[in-house]
Amino acid sequence: MKDEVYSHGHHKSVVNAHAIRTAEDCAAYLLPELRSGMMLLDVGCGPGSITVDLAELVAPGQVIGLDRSDDVLTQAAELAALRGIENATFVSGNIYDLEFDDDTFDVVHGHQVLQHLTDPVAALYEMRRVVKPGGIVAVRDADFHGMSWYPELPELTDWMDTYQQIARGNRAEPDAGRHLISWAQAAGFREIIPSSSNWLYATEEQRRWQGDVWSERVLHSAYAEQALERGLLDQAGLERIAQGWLAWADAPDAWFLIPNGEILARKP
Repeated sequence: MKDEVYSHGHHKSVVNAHAIRTAEDCAAYLLPELRSGMMLLDVGCGPGSITVDLAELVAPGQVIGLDRSDDVLTQAAELAALRGIENATFVSGNIYDLEFDDDTFDVVHGHQVLQHLTDPVAALYEMRRVVKPGGIVAVRDADFHGMSWYPELPELTDWMDTYQQIARGNRAEPDAGRHLISWAQAAGFREIIPSSSNWLYATEEQRRWQGDVWSERVLHSAYAEQALERGLLDQAGLERIAQGWLAWADAPDAWFLIPNGEILARKP
């Protein structure tokens, strides 16, 4: 397995934020392609909230959620059981060496995965290998440098600069959204349908959620660990950025926009 570092880590503040994601708000570009009875692989499934939604949509087809963290796989399996989803299973695996035969799945899906990899083209090539001819590889990734916010607080600028250094220090590409077409072409895809969609945090409830999540992540997740280990920030700097997130959330006119690149890449 390649030497990968997950820039976000698996602190509860990260996993809990990922656990509220749904297929509707994260995979709308893929949903029109789904049919009952499809076989689907969800790579980097995390706590499984998107995976179980997809399983409902393709039932009685089988869905496999794959991740390298046993803890999030346990959480995903518990969610499936809680929701009564019987056509989803969760397994540990390596995106660069998927333990499935060629041409196994109708759809291979990855949400916010490629941005964390040292070799996203190799991952897409492997995803392409296990999808059936005529099947779809669907990926969606944020573009960090494409994010915009108001008020333009210096603490959030420092947050972005630090995250860029963390991710690139892990040999990853935080601006992955804009690279998806290029990576897919390099992996051998020729039929590629690109799209883009946003996450917007602008209502009071959305602002409070985003501000609370990131203030905690700045202080307690892998963001803090890596920033301190690499000398990018000291503890006072982390606390200043965390307070900046809370100050941003308090602004009644605050706005935070996250653009996401998306592609549907069909295997010949």
